[in-house]
Amino acid sequence: MRNRRLFAGLALAAATVATMTACSGGGQKATSVSADATVRITPADATRTARPDQGVAVAVSGGRLEEVDVRQDGTTAPGVFGADHTSWKTTWTLKPGAWYQVKVTTRNSRGRLSAVTSRFRTAPAGRRIAIADVTPQAGENVGVGMPIMVTFDGPVADRDQVQHALEVRAGKADEGAWHWMSDRQVVYRTHRYWQPHQKVVFTAHLAGVRAAKGVYGTADVTKAFSIGASNVTVASSKTHYMKVDHDGVMKTFKISMGKATTREYTTTSGIHLTKEKAQVVPMESPNCGPNQPGCDYYKEDVHLAVRISDGGEYVHQSVGEYDALGVRNASHGCVRTSPAGARYFFGIAQRGDIVKVTGTTRRFVDETNAGDWKFWNYSWDAWLKNGDLQR
Repeated sequence: MRNRRLFAGLALAAATVATMTACSGGGQKATSVSADATVRITPADATRTARPDQGVAVAVSGGRLEEVDVRQDGTTAPGVFGADHTSWKTTWTLKPGAWYQVKVTTRNSRGRLSAVTSRFRTAPAGRRIAIADVTPQAGENVGVGMPIMVTFDGPVADRDQVQHALEVRAGKADEGAWHWMSDRQVVYRTHRYWQPHQKVVFTAHLAGVRAAKGVYGTADVTKAFSIGASNVTVASSKTHYMKVDHDGVMKTFKISMGKATTREYTTTSGIHLTKEKAQVVPMESPNCGPNQPGCDYYKEDVHLAVRISDGGEYVHQSVGEYDALGVRNASHGCVRTSPAGARYFFGIAQRGDIVKVTGTTRRFVDETNAGDWKFWNYSWDAWLKNGDLQR
């Protein structure tokens, strides 16, 4: 009698354990003895060559998912449930060559909970791709026109896959979009200018992303920067004035633009972005030497200079010829202004401020300097389309 009771007790304990745990793989079903919820986990349990770009998928029938926990070396992989909580998928790709543990908790139609676990390893990356540069820099304070420029150390063939892995979180939820400038660079621009005084966090969830056949990212990258004051300047070659809007405070200064005797001496019209500034910048005439006949040669140091293009255009303090300010265009292509105007503009300038030049016959968007930031000279519809931007 005592042996029969002992045997019955052991059988009951075994049944209780079976109702609480089970293991499942990709094509295999894991079902508890008393529960009617069936869980499917992909990749399968014990897999050692799972594709990292496929992520983790969980599905259940005969119940609903209560909790899904996917971890790699203690770090949780985020994911989202389907609308009816019968499916779940990781948000981002997985790290190549790493072990992952999955734990799934389900509730059947009778309200009973059961747990399913799985463990697998992702395949290592055959070839790797990484981010070579991100502009702006981490911690930088930039203007409301500043784009996010991401440059890769190799060509990207699967652009959609890589772009999906790029996340931008703005404190004031500004709308923006990515555009591929080449197979190595993608740029993020907002629909309208950034709202000022906010923090922006850029994250490239690149680990496990398939950039090309056999080429995977192996590490995520995060950069945080700040949008500073709103500096929007409009400079007119017709009126010879520039209006500077600094966080809603308007100031107007006399200017003189390029004299337009040659193409080089014609200021480009369009929306420019400030790129850098220096107290003193030495300048010398392009394609023109001293004592050269028919050449308007110059060589001079300009003060309080803020660069707005890679073609040598700056907003700076006028080097003499103050009588031209507010009256006529007399510069060699730059936007000259008074000492007071230059000090003010230089003092507030940060990378990514807007400088819109109007009224000249030379278009900034047509310039061929590879480093020019011409992103605001294209319509939003053009920015959203794939392929080359139309001028």
